[in-house]
Amino acid sequence: MHAEIRSMSTRRDNVPSHCDTGTTCAITIQMPNPHAVGCVEKFATFFSFLLVIITFPFSLFECFKVVQEFERAVIFRLGRLRKGGVRGPGLFFILPCVDTYRKVDLRTVSFDVPPQEVLTRDSVTVAVDAVVYYRIKEPLNAVIRVADYSASTRLLAATTLRNVLGMRDLAQLLSDREAISHMMQTNLDVATDPWGVEVERVEIKDVRLPVQLQRAMAAEAEADREARAKIIAAEGEIKASKALREASLVMIDNPTALQLRYLQSLNTISAEKNSTIIFPFPMDFLKTFLSGAGPSIPPSPLPI
Repeated sequence: MHAEIRSMSTRRDNVPSHCDTGTTCAITIQMPNPHAVGCVEKFATFFSFLLVIITFPFSLFECFKVVQEFERAVIFRLGRLRKGGVRGPGLFFILPCVDTYRKVDLRTVSFDVPPQEVLTRDSVTVAVDAVVYYRIKEPLNAVIRVADYSASTRLLAATTLRNVLGMRDLAQLLSDREAISHMMQTNLDVATDPWGVEVERVEIKDVRLPVQLQRAMAAEAEADREARAKIIAAEGEIKASKALREASLVMIDNPTALQLRYLQSLNTISAEKNSTIIFPFPMDFLKTFLSGAGPSIPPSPLPI
């Protein structure tokens, strides 16, 4: 036994079922076709064609539209998307009163993300702003799937910036800007892909720290520089002492080198035009006189 249910539509779905008598029944359910054109739409289209013919050739100014090389047009007829997808670049035809269209710019657009007060993972509050570059890769999705792709992308960029920076420390935020920008670009690109938007680049512009934190970091950096300067000076003293020790060993083996060093020191002092010059006097010249004065008098160095 077969039962068939008919309704006014163009699409049919066959659903098998079982009757009470145990026999199999084939029920044909016809669903309405969303792409079907009603009588009212056909009448409106015919009336629009008639209006174009009556007002010819003035109607040509309203029927033919032009989109640039960097633009695409999405056309709707009585609220329905026309077949063929997007139009452009170049010339295309529309019917007045029944067709509407929307232009979509395919060029890269940039916008500034407003400064966001972000609390980092180590509980430091910073203000961060960024710049985002995006473009439309699928004009049809940008018009149909989102009401305003530009405003939606801006709001999503601000939210993503806060979420990404909240997972980083202050040190990472100041040093790994490139990695943070790449991570933010990836997250934005994945989120805006259903809208037909492609995020090309994200750059962090500025990171503003609190004044007290800036002073603390400046004091820490200054103390660090002073400590490194002292370490470098101590290492220089060690190297200089080693060089002086090696020089003293050379002078002990060759007394003439010591006299040449005396002369070099005098030359250096005289070049500065000093009024007082100190001559080093070797104590070896007085050993003979000190030894002849008596054994009870120990030798004493003369002042230089």
